[in-house]
Amino acid sequence: MPVTLHSALVPTWLRILRAGGGWLDKAEAFARENDIAESDMLQLRLIEDMLPLVYQVKSMAVHSRGAIEGVRAGTFSPDMSEPPASFDALRQRLNEAVEALVAVDAQEMESWIGKPMLFAIGERRMEFTADDFLLHFSQSNFHFHASTAYGILRMKGVELGKRDFMGQLPMRA
Repeated sequence: MPVTLHSALVPTWLRILRAGGGWLDKAEAFARENDIAESDMLQLRLIEDMLPLVYQVKSMAVHSRGAIEGVRAGTFSPDMSEPPASFDALRQRLNEAVEALVAVDAQEMESWIGKPMLFAIGERRMEFTADDFLLHFSQSNFHFHASTAYGILRMKGVELGKRDFMGQLPMRA
C-alpha cells in the first residue's frame, strides 16, 4: 500500500493526541499527590519566554484537527482563543480532536494534494499547497507542541517515559 497524505499524518496525530490524554491524567494525579494547584500546573513553562502547558496542549489540537479544518476552508490562522482552564477541559479538547480526525476520509485528503492553501497571521501571509501545509507546517508544529508539553511535565517531575510519549504503536498482530 502506498503512503497517502492520510496515512502520513492522521494515525500519528491520533496516537499522540490519545497519549496526551494519558500525560494529562498523570499530571493531574501528580498535582494532587504533591499539593500543587491545578492552575499552577497548567501554567508551567519550560522557560519564561515560552507559552505554558495549556497552550502547548491546545496547540496539539489546533495543528491536527484545526489544520484539517483549515485545509477544507483553504486558509488557516492560529487559534488565539483562551486555552482551556482545567485538565478536564484539555482532555475534552484532545478528545474532540481525536473524534474529528477519526472521521476524516482518506480519499478526501488525497483530493487536497496540490490545492492552494493560505496561512495567515496578522498581516503575514504564507502560501502553500494543502499537502505541503499539512506535511511541513502543521505536522512540525504539532510535534513541537506535543514535545514541549511532554517536556514541561517531565521537567516538573511527572513520571512519564518515552512509551508515554509515543502512545500505542500499531503492531502487527
